[in-house]
Formats: sequence, C-alpha cells, structure tokens
Amino acid sequence: MQHDHDLGLAHDLSRLQQQALERRTALRWLFGAGAGAIAGAGAMALVGCGGGGSSDSSSASSSSGSSSSGGSSSSGGTTTTTGCSVIPSETEGPYPGDGSNTANGSVANVLALSGVVRSDIRSSIAGASGVAAGVPLQVIIELVNTNASCADLSGYAIYLWHCDALGRYSMYSSGVTGENYLRGVQATGTDGTATFQTIYPGCYSGRVPHIHFEVYRSTTTATNWNNKLRTSQLCFPSDSNAAVYATSGYGNSAANNNAISLATDGIFSDGYSTQLATVTGSVSAGYVARLKVGIAA
Repeated sequence: MQHDHDLGLAHDLSRLQQQALERRTALRWLFGAGAGAIAGAGAMALVGCGGGGSSDSSSASSSSGSSSSGGSSSSGGTTTTTGCSVIPSETEGPYPGDGSNTANGSVANVLALSGVVRSDIRSSIAGASGVAAGVPLQVIIELVNTNASCADLSGYAIYLWHCDALGRYSMYSSGVTGENYLRGVQATGTDGTATFQTIYPGCYSGRVPHIHFEVYRSTTTATNWNNKLRTSQLCFPSDSNAAVYATSGYGNSAANNNAISLATDGIFSDGYSTQLATVTGSVSAGYVARLKVGIAA
C-alpha cells in the first residue's frame, strides 16, 4: 500500500495549494456572510432587554461606565444568554436586614416579620411606628427570564431596601435602629413587575444614590438570605438626583452627591447601563423609577 508521503514533492505541493484554497474560502465566508450573522446576534443581545435590562457578578468593564452592558463590584465580563443580559450581582452591603448579619447584638432579619410583604414601604412594621419622609418615589422592577427571550417572570419576589433621606439605614444606623422602614417584599405579577411606593433615597458620603434588591423564587422563600437567587443594586440619573437634593430634608445629600459620580462609585464604576433606572416625574409630583431586571430562570 502506498501512503501520501511516498508520492513525491509534486504531490505534496499540490496538497498544500489545495489546503490554502480551502482556508481562503473559509475566511471569505467568516468575514462575509458569517460576519453578518455575528453582527445580527450582537444586535439581538443589545436589544433583548431594552434600556433597563440586565449579569451575574460579571459585567463589561467600561472607562466611562455608560456604555457597558452592566456593572459589578466583584468581577468583569457581561453574561448574555439568548439576546438578554443577566443583571450583575452586587454586594448587599452592611445593612441588608435579610438574616445574613446582626445589628445591635441580634440577627437582623426583616424578612421574618409579619407585614413585610407590602407595596408601600415608607412606614415601619411589627410594632415600630416610624415613617420615612422624603420626595415620593415609585419603584417598578420588571423581572424577566434571560433563558426565554426575556419573558416576564410572574410569582417571583423582590426584596427591596435603601437608606432614608439622611442616608440612614433602618435597623442599623444610629437614631433608627428601632425602625424597619424602607424595606419590603413584593411578588411579581403576570407582567413580571413588582411595584414599591417609597421615597427618593438620600446620598451618603462615598456612594452615589442607589437602591438594593434581592430576587427570590416566591414570597414563601423570601424569608432568609439563603434562599435568594440574585442580589444587585439600581442607580439614578444625575438630573433627578440634583433636583431632589436641592429640596429641604435631605441633609448633606447635595454635597455628597456632588463629590462622586457613577464613573467613580465603587460599585458602578465598571459599568451600570443595565442598572440605571429610567426616571420620570418631578419633585412636586413625585418620581417613578423603572428597571428591567434579567435573571437566568
């Protein structure tokens, strides 16, 4: 039996020419029709979740912060699935009130309290009577499934919490350790949305204005941090921040806000486009903040 390597130089040169032709043909396809297919897939990834969309403790790094597919304090690289981005995982911070840490010597878990499932989170519950004052804000989070073309996820639960107008967190901060306001859980409806009536959060030193939230499979599992599916944060556009902090009752928020930006914030500096809420309204009428949040369900 005669093998190819026994056929001589002329045969070898012919084989090399044929292989080169095949490679050139493959490259033409890749950068021609193939490039079109790749561009189409990229466009789908950008359009999938719209303007408030959605990654794990992963996010695309961006020097400006505004062009990234998401932000994360823990690692880089945006996770995209079937044309929709997963909301970046972010730290829950030191004041989660979800049973993962303690405050004043005991486990701080507002999720275990009766009445925590509510839409209006401005007042305290379970025997506490404080009410948070500030510019009215309605927060609407739409939860979508990145594994199903961003289909709405109903029956899930969102636990949301943030600081008050003076930058204090109930249950933890001096002066409000006995309160639990600005914390609450809502189930997502058939349209995937959970709505909270609250106040515009203040701005404390070292962070831009933000709101924390955790995603759970249902309100029945939203009782302890061990059951959470995702933790992240949302942020606000600079114009609404400035308008709110020009009013009375927000302490040093204006100065604190002027000293930092989304590009320099420790959480959002690596990208925040999927975490930047769309905000409408005014100081006099109140604001509405909307964010589409993607998870891989």
